[in-house]
Amino acid sequence: MAFHKKEIFSQKEQNLAQFAKAISHPARIVILKVLAKQKECICGDIVEQLPLAQSTVSQHISELLSAGIINGTIDGPRSCYCINWKTIQKFSNEFGFLLNKLKATHEKTCCS
Repeated sequence: MAFHKKEIFSQKEQNLAQFAKAISHPARIVILKVLAKQKECICGDIVEQLPLAQSTVSQHISELLSAGIINGTIDGPRSCYCINWKTIQKFSNEFGFLLNKLKATHEKTCCS
C-alpha cells in the first residue's frame, strides 16, 4: 500500500506547512491586509485593490477560504469575507514557537 510522504510528518507540521502555503502568495497577503482594514469586504472591493483579474482574485480567496484563514458568505451576487482571527492566532502562536525553538537550537550550534 502506497502512502504520501507527508504522512511521515506530524499533523502539526503538516498544518503549519499548509497554512504557510496558503499565505505564500503576495496577492493573498494584500487580500489579508485589505480585510484587516474592514470588518467585512465585498469581493469587488478586494478586486479594486489588486492589479489582477476578478477570476484570479477569486482563486486566491478560495485558497484562503480552504485553509480557514478567512470566512465568507455568499448572498446572491454579493460575497463578503472576513479574517478568521482564531486561525490567525493559532498559527501565529505555532510559528512563534517554531521560530523560537529554531533560534534556541541555532544558538547551540557552531554555525554563526
